[in-house]
Amino acid sequence: MKITVVGAGAVGATVADNIARKELCTDLVLLDIKEGLTEGKSQDMMQTAALLGFDARITGSTNDYSKTAGSKVVVITSGIPRKPGMTREELIGTNAGIVKGVCENILKYSPDAIIVVISNPMDTMTYLSLNSTGLPKNRIIGMGGLLDSSRFKYQLSLRLNCNPTDLNAIVVGGHGDTTMIPLIRLATWNSVPVTKFLTAEQQQQIVNDTMVGGATLTKLIGTSAWYAPGAAGATLVEAIVRDEKKLISCCVALDGEYGQKDICMGVPVVIGKNGWEKIVDFGLNEEEQAAFNKSADAVRNMNNVLKTL
Repeated sequence: MKITVVGAGAVGATVADNIARKELCTDLVLLDIKEGLTEGKSQDMMQTAALLGFDARITGSTNDYSKTAGSKVVVITSGIPRKPGMTREELIGTNAGIVKGVCENILKYSPDAIIVVISNPMDTMTYLSLNSTGLPKNRIIGMGGLLDSSRFKYQLSLRLNCNPTDLNAIVVGGHGDTTMIPLIRLATWNSVPVTKFLTAEQQQQIVNDTMVGGATLTKLIGTSAWYAPGAAGATLVEAIVRDEKKLISCCVALDGEYGQKDICMGVPVVIGKNGWEKIVDFGLNEEEQAAFNKSADAVRNMNNVLKTL
């Protein structure tokens, strides 16, 4: 099986590294437009194979899409990253052209590929990928909700002083600092609602800190984060290639689910070998649904920018 990662920056390289370590494929292609970057990074990764014990063959490609032919899954991380003070919305103009071009070139050589979108602004780039390719909607998946949910679990673990792997918590809505919705009402610690252990003030602080998780890191390190996004991207790929039937939050096309149409947003979906297989209705309460609708309005406003490009 072949997997391709497009974009060899910090996020793309971390996705590729995690894919290799997890042994999710026999052939892994890393592609970028910068001359020599992927060739160097792929060699560097391959020189860890004897140390880490993986068998995947990693190759680099400088904008030669023929090397990606026959890929089962393609992860798109291409585009400029966020800088301090920059919103995801401000990236639309530059990254839209990049992502559209990547999709077109990928499908020339891998017409049956499942596309995982990480490029920001992720909800809009997922929507663009779906509409520009005409692929079945189950084969276009945005990664953001999975990353946001992991950040949610991190914040909960700090307040509860527990292991994040013991938590079940999910974020829905847009992948943005003001549009994501951490569903703390439904979050559990080994099946016990976390609300039993936290005051209302603590719960609100956890929600707030989760929502600005990406911006906080951008301010601290001067660019977008990469370890957690890379791990989240590889986790999504793993659920696909191993047909895990995992229920995770991903950005997918809605057609009436959660009260929205003609939009891609984060909702709980089952992930398997064919991409996303079904959307699961968590039964949002009135307050949560109002927040989801508000998030949809914001995402739709970003999508409308595509019409002006």
